[in-house]
Amino acid sequence: MAKKFLYFIAFTIVVALIGRIGWEMYKVELAAIAFVPSAEFTPQEPLEENAYQDPRLWYSRPGIGTKDPARWQPSYAGERSRSARANDSDIANFAVFFIHPTSYFNRGAWNAPIGENADKEAERIARLYIRGMASPFNSASEIWAPKYRQATMGAFLTDAEEGQQAIDAAYQDVREAFRYFVSSLDDDTPIVLAGHSQGSLHLIRLLREEVKGSDFADRIVASYAVGWPISIDHDLPAMGVPACATGAQTGCVLSWSSFAEPADPSPVIETYAQSTGFDGQKRGDSKILCTNPITGTLGGIAERDANLGTLVPDDSMASGTLVPGAVPARCAGNGLLMIGEPPELGSHVLPGNNYHVYDIPLFWANTQADVIRRVKAFTDGGDEP
Repeated sequence: MAKKFLYFIAFTIVVALIGRIGWEMYKVELAAIAFVPSAEFTPQEPLEENAYQDPRLWYSRPGIGTKDPARWQPSYAGERSRSARANDSDIANFAVFFIHPTSYFNRGAWNAPIGENADKEAERIARLYIRGMASPFNSASEIWAPKYRQATMGAFLTDAEEGQQAIDAAYQDVREAFRYFVSSLDDDTPIVLAGHSQGSLHLIRLLREEVKGSDFADRIVASYAVGWPISIDHDLPAMGVPACATGAQTGCVLSWSSFAEPADPSPVIETYAQSTGFDGQKRGDSKILCTNPITGTLGGIAERDANLGTLVPDDSMASGTLVPGAVPARCAGNGLLMIGEPPELGSHVLPGNNYHVYDIPLFWANTQADVIRRVKAFTDGGDEP
């Protein structure tokens, strides 16, 4: 599944180097040349036992204070701000575990270093991602976002075994961080899981290997596995959780991948079709899970007026403003999310009108309202689909 799925991220860098014509002719090959490490894979030594007790191995966790990127809050634009804000005044305590997407693009290693030798640029980008993507969940009493030896971008652009080895190594860190997170919570604390892109890939593996059948599985309010395609037929049964069918259902998973129109998702669809599902079968033309992030329901159409706020970033991507009514949302027949005409969000739109980088910011305020709604439903006894 991982093979070549994320090569789109490389677009803005590669196109500046080689030009549009060459990119269109050889985009997969050139992205691989630019990002796949030439070094041999070095197996990652397991972190020391209880390594994640160290606050320095977390971007976000209780006690970090004002430097915690997940605790950032944008401002609203226009007069709709008061009515658009989610009401979280009476929400119960809950904890969020968020896994950030790929921020390491170095060809010098298959996995990003952490700790004293951390790559400063990868850390800077990861903080920006958490600021824009984890902040919708900050009605939580606790937000935890670990640093981990993420697989470099090039690991997703190659068929070589080193790519999967790097992804597996990254997952081992995420798993250890997750175990520490769970052990740190009170036994009755509701849990929300969230991630994007590489983070979602690790999240759905956590659901299969750590959550399914565990003594805390019934405390999972919802899992937001955004920006990674999930097969309803070949993946969901192995994950042990259903798709969220209604806006207040709990114990379920949400996922979407955003494209503006006209869209060209053919590389994503082709790679998905050739990938192997969790049941060992080709995903083929099986339907991709598409949650409508405006309504929180499985599939469907929502007009732009129902969008409570899109996070429109500034040029630095370090800040932004919530703009209500910016884009609609429609789950297409292929399972991808269509957002209408391309909105102006910045320079990180990927080929084919792929808004992968903006999957969560496009629906920042609705995601905030969604998690509050599901936590309230959970503490009130849950909502059956």
